[in-house]
Amino acid sequence: MQLVAILIATLAAGIGSVWIAALLMRFGLGNGNRVGTQHLLSLAAGALLATAFMHLLPEAFEEGHAHAHELFPILLVGLVFFFLLDKAELWHHGHEHYDAHRQEASAHKHDAVHEHHGHEHHGHDHGHAHSHGKQGGGWSILTGDSVHCFGDGVLIASAFMADMRLGIVAAVSVLAHEVPHHIGDLVVMSQGSLDRRMALIKVSLAGAVTALGGLAGYFLLNQLHDGLMYLLVIASASFIYVALADLIPQLQKRLSAAETFAQIAWLVAGILIVTFVSKAAHVH
Repeated sequence: MQLVAILIATLAAGIGSVWIAALLMRFGLGNGNRVGTQHLLSLAAGALLATAFMHLLPEAFEEGHAHAHELFPILLVGLVFFFLLDKAELWHHGHEHYDAHRQEASAHKHDAVHEHHGHEHHGHDHGHAHSHGKQGGGWSILTGDSVHCFGDGVLIASAFMADMRLGIVAAVSVLAHEVPHHIGDLVVMSQGSLDRRMALIKVSLAGAVTALGGLAGYFLLNQLHDGLMYLLVIASASFIYVALADLIPQLQKRLSAAETFAQIAWLVAGILIVTFVSKAAHVH
């Protein structure tokens, strides 16, 4: 029963977030509608922070009656780890962009030298270079998404292993913060391909990797039950880092009083949703 719940929750969070993102885009998200990306980011930040501080961390301290001086260093290490992971990803993307610009400059130079071979040849090379760049960027996005989704699956599984209610809360929080992320993915993928349906299928497949992470987490924790409290702390570090380092900085803009109030309202809504889901899914 526990494994089935993990599979359902990870698929709902992984693929469901993609479909919700596509549905919101279909209704013109961000084009003057009342619900925009800023609202979704606020909602996700509130959900992640509430899950980390109100559920995951308390459960970790209750699991095995661990002491604070044992788990807070792991929380600190987790935060630093995710910071370094973010740095590595930024460096990798920056390196890719540098190589892409260098290849584009080289292609332009090559075209200039061989311009006398004909305008048609020049056009073909230029178009091929750009299509290759878009395709490479698309596969890079899918690879990054897959790795990220696998980690989300492991974290959801660890929450389910501690408590069914906690697992549902973690899955809802993951779904909430993945929706704005997948909106960006679908936009980029659609730019690289005229077929939006294929872009949706590819991003959905990457989201399905969440279930593989859930399976891996389930079998791993069955073997290492004593490590559950540590994995819960690492999950908390992940949620806190994403909220404070990724989502909230995107909300720190000079806005009108009404827009600021809307951000705060959606942030509080994220906290309240997690609280409501936790009570509704409580298993005695």
